[in-house]
Amino acid sequence: MSDERTPAQIEADIVRRRERLAETLDEIGVRVHPKTIVGDAKARVAEKVDRTAGRAMAALHSATEGVRARFTAEDGSPRLERVVPVALVVVGVVGLLALDSRKRKA
Repeated sequence: MSDERTPAQIEADIVRRRERLAETLDEIGVRVHPKTIVGDAKARVAEKVDRTAGRAMAALHSATEGVRARFTAEDGSPRLERVVPVALVVVGVVGLLALDSRKRKA
């Protein structure tokens, strides 16, 4: 058996390698094209924003469920012993802010 290749085999091998090289160069050209880079960056940012927004929504839902559980009974009715003091504090704070605002304007 001879390890020597014929000129036709060598030429065919060169053609195959040239085609693979051309494909590789095309792929590299696409990857380094500014539009591709910008598109990839946008996709990564969008993915992170979606992930962060999802986490924020889950945290917000959990927090609101916790607050709701503190201020409502199991049947959904408000727990007045908890709602009334909080409402009075809110009214008091808003009143103080309004008075402070009037004093500053005067």
